[in-house]
This record gives sequence, C-alpha cells and structure tokens, in this order.
Amino acid sequence: MIIPLYDTSANEIADKLIEIRRQGGVVALSRVLTLLVPVGTEAAEQAIKAANEASMEHPCRVIVLLERDPNGRSTLDAEIRIGGDAGASEVVVLRLSGSLTNQEAGLVVPLLLPDVPVVTWWPDEVPDCPAATPLGAVAVHRVTDSWSAPEGPDECLARLRAGYSSGDTDMAWTRLTWWRAHLAAHLGQAPADPVTSVTLAGAPDDPSCKLLAAWLAWKLRCPATFHPVDGADTLTRVELVRPSGVTVIDRPIGSTEATMSAPGAADQRFRLGPRSLTDCLSEELRRLDEDVVYDEVIHNGLDWLAGPGRFTVTDDATDSPSRK
Repeated sequence: MIIPLYDTSANEIADKLIEIRRQGGVVALSRVLTLLVPVGTEAAEQAIKAANEASMEHPCRVIVLLERDPNGRSTLDAEIRIGGDAGASEVVVLRLSGSLTNQEAGLVVPLLLPDVPVVTWWPDEVPDCPAATPLGAVAVHRVTDSWSAPEGPDECLARLRAGYSSGDTDMAWTRLTWWRAHLAAHLGQAPADPVTSVTLAGAPDDPSCKLLAAWLAWKLRCPATFHPVDGADTLTRVELVRPSGVTVIDRPIGSTEATMSAPGAADQRFRLGPRSLTDCLSEELRRLDEDVVYDEVIHNGLDWLAGPGRFTVTDDATDSPSRK
C-alpha cells in the first residue's frame, strides 16, 4: 500500500504513521533500526528494493530522501509505503524542494524510531566526509559506495580516507567479504612459508580490487600487482606466491563459482559470485560497530601500497588470465 501526502510536514508524516499503525495493526515496536537513504531519482527504486529485501532480516523504518528543485518553492511531498510495498519495514519517501533541501536532518528527526540505531546509506553519492553531513551526523553507521563515484578508485579512496570517521565503511569493502574469508582460511593453513608477492586481476575501475590489494599486501608485508581485465565486473583472480608454489583463486568472468588451486592439494570449487546489493546492505545492517579492519586497510593498507615498488598496475587491460 502506498499512501501519498502532498505539501506536508515531518510532524504530519509522523502522525500519519501512528494513525496507520493504530488502524491497520502495523507493528513498529519490532523495528531494530532506522535506515536513512539520501539518493537520486534514478537510483531510488533500486535502493528501496534492496532496503525492503534487507528488512526481511532487519525490520526497520526506511526514510528515503529525494531532492527535486533546490531553487523552487519550498515543499515537502511524501509517500508512506507499507505491506507488500515495504517488505518487513515501513518506507517513507520524502521529496524535498526549495530551501528544504538544506534541512534534511531537521526533517528526519521527528521520523526516527526511538531507542534504536540510525544507519545512513548513500547508494549513489560519496560525501567527502560522511560523518560531517547532516544525515551522517545522526548515524552510528555510515555506508558509502565508491563504485558510484565519478572519479577513479584511487581518487575516491583517497577522499574516503581523508574524511574517515569511526563508523564509516564502503560497499566496495563489503563486496570482498567472501574473498577475504576464503583467503584468510587458506593463509591459516600450512605451508607456513611467507607469501612473497600477490597478484590480482579484475575490473579496471573497481575499488574493491585496490582495497583487497591493500589488505593482502599490508598484512603479508609484500608487493602487489594488479592486472585490469576487459569485460570483468569485479575481482576475478588472486594469486599468492610462495617459495613452495603459487596458490590461485580464479573466478571466470560471468561465473558464480571459483576454483582454488594450491601446491600439494586437490583443487577446491566453491560459490563466489558477485554479491547483490541486498546481500551487501544486509551485512552492513548486521554489523553496526566500527569495522576495525576497514579502518586499518583504508589507512595502513593504502599507506603500504604507496611505498616504492609495492604496487604495480599493468598498463593495458587484458583478457582474463582465467581464459588462458
């Protein structure tokens, strides 16, 4: 059900939510957080869909903020979505015009659920300092997505690093969870000889590749090389070089399965396809404390890669190494 409200106010929207709950029996007491989603019009429905699906695991109130004409008349139109249009959440879509586009925090405060955390997620924008924005300041957890930044991954990660505050994280890091899990599990096994270098291959402009290179190279204290791969949508291959041999995790382009090959061991196959937006958002809503490892990687890891001879990017994008 979608209930429109035109030329309204935040207090009127809050009163309407209470009225809907009383009349229809919609239970809001089980909501575990408030999710704020400032997003552009083009990405709005995709973001709402992901939030609805993630709410099946994390029932929440989703407040979506859409900016219209900042130079027009100051108006606030809203939609309240419940039931089948809201998953296990309740969705409030705010359309801001005029001077209200600069009053986002004041508009959302009356709509925040009491005594639960606030998470702010920017699906299509990367603020210079998320915690300093009006919507970031009220949140305990702030999620950006460096894939959406107009500049390259190096420039975007540099901005995220410069503006970092405890509680910040990025979807480019979240997309690496299963890669990191498999790599960490392997590195915890024999042989114990050190990794002397790492090589990664994947999409040329994927910040996830740079973050994984930073994590591996810094933790293993070794150099890293990155091979851009034409047609890749994300990371496709990681190689760990040791004196005893080379361990490879290879996920061909378009595949949802990967193969791990290690010296002296049988090949292993496991699922390692690109993660959906819903999966990544669900993970971020599950973990509201500081992501200590991301903090270390965005600072120490990128510092390590910046050292002389520690990070090499091949000049030209090539076919996937997994196709050779």
